[in-house]
Amino acid sequence: MQNDASRFAASLKASLSQWARQGKKGVWIKVPKDQAKLVPVAIEVGFWYHHAEPSYVMLVYWIPQTSPTIPDNASHQVGIAAFVFNEEGQALVVQEKSGPYKHSRLWKMQGEGIKEGAIREVHEETGNIDTEFVEVVGFRDGHNAPFGKSDFLFVCMLRSVSSNIVVQDTEISAAKWMAIEEFASQPKNQQSKLLKDMIGICCANVKGRSKGFSGIAGISSNSRRSSAFYCSALHSQ
Repeated sequence: MQNDASRFAASLKASLSQWARQGKKGVWIKVPKDQAKLVPVAIEVGFWYHHAEPSYVMLVYWIPQTSPTIPDNASHQVGIAAFVFNEEGQALVVQEKSGPYKHSRLWKMQGEGIKEGAIREVHEETGNIDTEFVEVVGFRDGHNAPFGKSDFLFVCMLRSVSSNIVVQDTEISAAKWMAIEEFASQPKNQQSKLLKDMIGICCANVKGRSKGFSGIAGISSNSRRSSAFYCSALHSQ
């Protein structure tokens, strides 16, 4: 991308004219942060903001004199709750140092990420707790999350393969193993029907009364990127 603003503007206008003759419609420009001074130039030409990340700004332009069909920025954020259990029927619980529950003394399910991410987060925040992924129990679909997004929360079952806890004190104030029934019976867990139902399903899963979704690893046929398909297990006849 050219650093000279006037040359960039002229080149951009010429390109838009050529693309219009070729029947092109949507145009995307990814502006690196070290060339952010070119953003106002593109805005002046007619581009508008689509989204931004720490290293770039994405701008878009619609050539035809019709309503644009450029897709909106990502509409959902994704979170993970990891329900970690051991052979004694106990759940791994934590108390946060920050966030809405920091003063509530509520013991919470641990983790953020998905599959490997959930395993990594549990290990990082509890020091030495290694786990293995069992399955996704279910997910919550919520709306009006920060920045106007919708929110997916995937609840994962993890089985512990170690038990010694070393708390990451930058985020967690305490962590311990707790009887699953005691965890489920905490007042705040009983006040919300949704949270009560989510925890109830996790407890039923530990006891073999509920099955979730297992991940099947694969490669996307379109992007050639690693993917995982989560589904209920197939049972051979």
